[in-house]
Amino acid sequence: MSKTPVTVLGLGRMGAAVAEILVRAGHPTTVWNRTPGRAAHLDALGARRAPDPRTAVAAGRLIITVLADTPAATELLTPLADALAGRTVLNVATGRPDQAAELTTRLGGIPVLDAGIFGVPQTLGTPDTLLVYSGSPAANTEFGAVVALLGDARYVGSDPGSAARHDMAVLAGMYGLFGGFFQAVAMTRGERAGAVGFTETYLAPWLRALLDMLPTLAAEIDSGEYPVNYSDLAVNRSGLADIRATARAEGVTTDLLDPLQRIFDAEVAAGHGAASFTRAVAALTAAPVTS
Repeated sequence: MSKTPVTVLGLGRMGAAVAEILVRAGHPTTVWNRTPGRAAHLDALGARRAPDPRTAVAAGRLIITVLADTPAATELLTPLADALAGRTVLNVATGRPDQAAELTTRLGGIPVLDAGIFGVPQTLGTPDTLLVYSGSPAANTEFGAVVALLGDARYVGSDPGSAARHDMAVLAGMYGLFGGFFQAVAMTRGERAGAVGFTETYLAPWLRALLDMLPTLAAEIDSGEYPVNYSDLAVNRSGLADIRATARAEGVTTDLLDPLQRIFDAEVAAGHGAASFTRAVAALTAAPVTS
């Protein structure tokens, strides 16, 4: 059975890794990069280089964009809409949900899948990389097996922005973790252990243990009732205030913690002190948001 011809546009570290996986899997693979000659090892593996994007698009059935971001993919592909007829686009450039929707709109009736990759080039194509993607159901049916070559692939629905929403949300959780890490090591800068000793001995083991709590906390949120399994809002409001006071006494700003304190204060003031501290999610989704 013949393998789907694919085209990879963009040969940075991630794009080169995508192309290598596909060519090793037996897919006729055409590549293009704005700077010629990138990822020269692909030539020996059997990838074919195209001199320009239009030629590259003409060679593939599945067109994979691995560019700096989704707007860059939109800029590159929009003038090629005629050449894309009868083909499907898989965009794995990082972007927002509205940008993924814009890409789909700009390409008219061309089937589009938008993906977010949680991994690094070295883990691409293994279960250690999670790939979440969304968009055209028909494209998922036709090309899902190809997408699955890139990692643990999860199709999350027809909304073109759904994968990007998952991507941005996971990264929000990541930055929340980093924010807590930055705050913690800043507060202990004067201690003998230093940042490495404090992190390895105290912080990292505690944070690993807390990860096991997240599914239970998520169930509290899904219930909409915010029952207390671990701790209520009133206790956390008081505890966070003590943490902030300690930080300020050490000469450390609390800019990273202050927004959460405001939410806890408002929720307790509204009479929700006995609810789980996960009720903070209700406050985040209830407040008016400006762009």
